[in-house]
Amino acid sequence: MIRPVTSNEFSRFPDQYRITMALLRAPPFAASASSISRLVPVSENTVESDDERLIGRALLKRRVGGRFWDPRPTPRLRSVSLIVPSGPPSAARDLWRRVCEGASAANLLLVLPRLTDGFAALAAEVTQTGGMVVGAADPHALLDEARDIHVTAMSDLGLLGLFAGLPVWWHGVDSPSPTMIPHHEAAKAAVWLVRGTAYTDPFTNLPTSASDTIALLADWRRMITRNREVAVCAGMSLWKRRRIAQFFTTGADAPPFRRRTAEILRTARSRHGAVAVWSTRIPETLVATAETAGVALHRVEDGFIRSLGLGSDLLPPASIIVDRQGIYFDPSRPSDLETLLATTTFDEALRARAKNLIDLVIRHGISKYAAGGDAVAIHAQAGQRVILVPGQVADDLSVRLGGGLVRGNADLLARVRAANPEAFIVYRPHPDVEAGHRPGAIPDPVATGLADQVSRGGAMAPLIVAVDEVHTLTSLAGFEALLRGRRVVTYGQPFYASWGLTQDHAPVTRRQRRLTVEELAAATLILYPRYVDPRTGLLCGPETLIARLADAALWRPSRLMRLRQLQGRLKRFRRVSVSP
Repeated sequence: MIRPVTSNEFSRFPDQYRITMALLRAPPFAASASSISRLVPVSENTVESDDERLIGRALLKRRVGGRFWDPRPTPRLRSVSLIVPSGPPSAARDLWRRVCEGASAANLLLVLPRLTDGFAALAAEVTQTGGMVVGAADPHALLDEARDIHVTAMSDLGLLGLFAGLPVWWHGVDSPSPTMIPHHEAAKAAVWLVRGTAYTDPFTNLPTSASDTIALLADWRRMITRNREVAVCAGMSLWKRRRIAQFFTTGADAPPFRRRTAEILRTARSRHGAVAVWSTRIPETLVATAETAGVALHRVEDGFIRSLGLGSDLLPPASIIVDRQGIYFDPSRPSDLETLLATTTFDEALRARAKNLIDLVIRHGISKYAAGGDAVAIHAQAGQRVILVPGQVADDLSVRLGGGLVRGNADLLARVRAANPEAFIVYRPHPDVEAGHRPGAIPDPVATGLADQVSRGGAMAPLIVAVDEVHTLTSLAGFEALLRGRRVVTYGQPFYASWGLTQDHAPVTRRQRRLTVEELAAATLILYPRYVDPRTGLLCGPETLIARLADAALWRPSRLMRLRQLQGRLKRFRRVSVSP
């Protein structure tokens, strides 16, 4: 006979609740970080608050709580009873047999902590009787098809089941039949979850709330889910591999790195996933061979808020983008970013977050490689319209794929001058070109003959603030100018063009949606990239990375970087010394 548990009987449960009330916990990332939750004393005779009434719904909607980072279960579930034992294999076997007495084994799924050691014999017994068994698995995927849950002690699945309104049956050692935990006990669990647990922000080590912790865990879940698609990494330089592994973590694991096409494809097939490959270092044979083999390629590039220093100086990125369709700087076909911009429903919360992020970017003077910087003196006459023309790397893929009819920096500068003879034009050479690492330099006589001022060195953000307009081929400076309310004219086809925010000489006709700057920023800076906190090594959001840019100690050049900078200076010196 099955009956609800009485209030007196339920008095035995609180201690078990409190043991397992660290329901919101971090995945086992390789990076070390302080625990995000710990139990604290709480009175059970408290009035339920709005936060406590909503927290169960938030957990289920965001699909966090428990070991949410575990993979989906392999059995195909259809309205099953979940059997969640605790204790040794003998106790698990006893619970399985008790539940089997009143139900068909075909409708039972035994959830074990692991499928090895002493549980192997039990797993074999379950499958022989027609039942199903899983080890560690995403609890939310299990709940999707559960009709009820059987426990011997309160667990993650039991608590989440209560919040989901499922029947949760408790099998006591001395009880002749299972007893159902009343659904109103979910409210008591919510009190312990909100007031009986103290939460810590892993990035600041400061106290935070349960709702903010849920939001962080939801971000981690989103990134882990995306990372699980990747089976192997290719085309990654040795100096950045440690950081790349952090970007692609799925909790306790990260994909391996391979170099040769045969090894890459063999690993991808064996791990049933895609190849994440650096977009400018794709082996010549990989694209065609992967297509023939049915292996997907995900192209990887630096993110838009990257670091406090240049990648060409061998400083590892703190953000990357991973594109499954194409790449954001190739306008010949859609990319994941273009799809996000064209189809995303930007709700109020996302737009508000993007607005706050834009405020942070402006306040801290954030650009791709810098933060802050001194104000820039522009030597224009009073009232004269000032145009910034940012130079680009000559062989950059964004220039080659999205530059259209414009042939290099000198050609762009000449076009801007011809169209704006009365304006004061400031030319800014690309920092990688200035550092001596990449081609694209304009001889000084040419630059000074077309531009009124050549601005070298310093951060980009103060320069954008000092001008009225930015005229560009495909430079990220155009996007950064839009965030700062500047007029932007494009001569190529960058990712931010043709959404109604720019004046375009070569519009991308398939882009028909009209966006706000906040929506452009939400897709470009929040939804599209991956970020890693350079201090903790944890996956993070753009707000955390911006905060880290203020800590110069995190960006000090290594010995390898100093050698690379010296190499660039020598190359630049040789280039200048032989120029006419």
